[in-house]
Amino acid sequence: MFTHIQLGARDLPRLAAFYDHVLEPLGLIRLPSERDGGPPDAIWHYPGRQWPLFVIQYPFNGLPATWGNGAQISFMSPCRESVDDVWRRVMTCGGVSEGPPGVRDCYGPDFYAAYCRDIEGNKLCFVHDSTMVSRHE
Repeated sequence: MFTHIQLGARDLPRLAAFYDHVLEPLGLIRLPSERDGGPPDAIWHYPGRQWPLFVIQYPFNGLPATWGNGAQISFMSPCRESVDDVWRRVMTCGGVSEGPPGVRDCYGPDFYAAYCRDIEGNKLCFVHDSTMVSRHE
């Protein structure tokens, strides 16, 4: 459906450290940085797969990064426990809760999700639903 999701960063080293810690339970790892002529960035992926990517980067236009009102990045989690783990990591790293882990019946009987904001205000969702395709398939 998509090749990558990209968010602007105001403090790239701090935000990269945040996502290194938060995304670890999902099996995402950071790629080594390669200079491509654009602003500095940090990129995560699943081992052995080129796509999709999650990217944070200083904006190309040089203006400060801002969070998108109404925008949300949702990450598929391999199990309910990983949703719980990731949400706890966000909370201990300075993120803000937008809804603790739990079943959201309005989306399906097994839609288990947590909502939060990262340390720069970007809204995130971490979700497990047994009907979703596993990242390993």
